Amino acid sequence: MNKPLDETLSSTIAKSINSKANLPFDNAYRAALATQGATYVQGFLVFPGQPYIPIEHGWIELGGCIIDPTLPHLQKSSQDLWYFPAQYLTVKKLKALIEESKEDYPEDEPLPIYGDPPYEYYGDVMLGGQDYLAAYQGAEAKCREINELNPENN
Repeated sequence: MNKPLDETLSSTIAKSINSKANLPFDNAYRAALATQGATYVQGFLVFPGQPYIPIEHGWIELGGCIIDPTLPHLQKSSQDLWYFPAQYLTVKKLKALIEESKEDYPEDEPLPIYGDPPYEYYGDVMLGGQDYLAAYQGAEAKCREINELNPENN
């Protein structure tokens, strides 16, 4: 079930970290570092209309609510957003994985983080484990549902 999205806190945190469009993982990482008690989350975002497929996305959760520091850049109504979590990381674990990634793969961006193999296919890509596959399949089903029900999207 989709957790509630805290629009006010999402906007406040987005401003405080100077959130950037099209950088949901970086925004979520900086928001997690700046928000006491937050959990970093990677997964998929679904909304009506183009691109008609789930979007890989990052956000944080705090007190049972979704806080999306990329929300101000999405230009979508919060009622039209569905979040499908695939991976939860504490700030401590997130920092450790970022440091490890920078050491092991200095030429690559450290985010998003996919965990340990074996990886599963979702869409046309093979990234993430079984949790990613389950989140993608749920997001894909929701994407089909909302776009088939809304004639404006066809």
